[in-house]
Amino acid sequence: MTEKLFYEDSHLSEFEAAVTACRRREPASAVGCGAEAAPGSGKETDAPEAEKRVYYEIELDRTAFFPEGGGQYADTGSLTCVGGMQCAGSIVRVLDVQEEDNHIYHIADGPLEVGSRVKGCIDWDERFMKMQQHTGEHIVSGLVHARFGYNNVGFHLGSEDCTMDFNGEITPEELAQIELEANRAVWKNLEVQTLYPSKEELAQMEYRSKIEIEGQVRIIVIPGYDRCACCAPHVARTGEIGLIKLTNVQRYKGGVRVTMLCGVRALADYRVKQEQAKAVSAMLCAKENETAKAVEHLREECASLKYEIAEKEKKLIVCRADMIPAGEGAVCVFAEDIEGESMRFLMNRVLEAGHCLCALFHPMGDESGTYRYVIGSKTRDMRALAKEFNAAFEGRGGGRPEMVQGTAIGKEEEIRAWIMEKAEDGR
Repeated sequence: MTEKLFYEDSHLSEFEAAVTACRRREPASAVGCGAEAAPGSGKETDAPEAEKRVYYEIELDRTAFFPEGGGQYADTGSLTCVGGMQCAGSIVRVLDVQEEDNHIYHIADGPLEVGSRVKGCIDWDERFMKMQQHTGEHIVSGLVHARFGYNNVGFHLGSEDCTMDFNGEITPEELAQIELEANRAVWKNLEVQTLYPSKEELAQMEYRSKIEIEGQVRIIVIPGYDRCACCAPHVARTGEIGLIKLTNVQRYKGGVRVTMLCGVRALADYRVKQEQAKAVSAMLCAKENETAKAVEHLREECASLKYEIAEKEKKLIVCRADMIPAGEGAVCVFAEDIEGESMRFLMNRVLEAGHCLCALFHPMGDESGTYRYVIGSKTRDMRALAKEFNAAFEGRGGGRPEMVQGTAIGKEEEIRAWIMEKAEDGR
């Protein structure tokens, strides 16, 4: 059984150990959470080269690498051989870490000699980031449980953010209060305690995540905020979290899913949003804290301009309709500058002038010869005409007896000839 150093010291980033087993593992079909591909890490890759790579399962007598579990992906890093007959000086990358049946497997991109001594080095920045997120989750989940009685029924620490699923409703306003209280816990710089209670002590202890667990149960305590069974590494004091930011809440499976960023992730998110705010501020010629007001003013201006354009377009359409000779029974118009609601407006204007049928076609701008159409009449059932038309020109669409609309494919001259012929037949 591998000694789990991350339980003793979550801040341990380097350690020495002995290689107890090393076996070949193939084929590789997944990409690990590190920079390379590794099997069993949960991230798929489409690269055929990755599927051909060979990986190795390395067991150590002791390790500081945290294996995937508890909603958190595994640590990555390297193993350097410092004592061995054949591998001295060689370095392998640890791409994933899995635990199965009390065995911890370091999935590496190369082999190491059984019996050799190695120096393990964890990707510390990544480990510390995950410790910030996981400890922040404990504070938030503890506050939610204390205030609402809800349980965290789903936790996922992903490569970009952290999500928590609670089995009850939480409003954005309530979540803002939770966020403030969670950051107060950070500011207090409380010691994050680890307890290993006996079965008798555990039976009398109140804690979150009270499920049946075999063997020794590890309890993480944040005084005044949370007491929960957990296997993952955490920061030593809450001040190391830096900042807790709850970025989103949405309904999920009868409760809510809350998205959270802590520490370095929260800082990176703030930097991105600050850059966006500066860019928007410059474009609007407004102060950063007044961009919402400037956008609202711009929206009102756009709405006013759209209304003015629509009114002028109606006047132009009226003029265009009035220019059609009154003696024409059927009207067929192909126009690039008339689309959407304007097509129906022109059609109605033409029909009100006494024409028996009006067909309007707007090219959709592709090379297939596709048109959007509107066809109407006050004397004929357009549904029957639409059925014939769609069959003749690969059309799709339908509508009411007085008007049909849809799309069709064909040449302008052929469509026009067909419409005029059908209009003549229907007189």
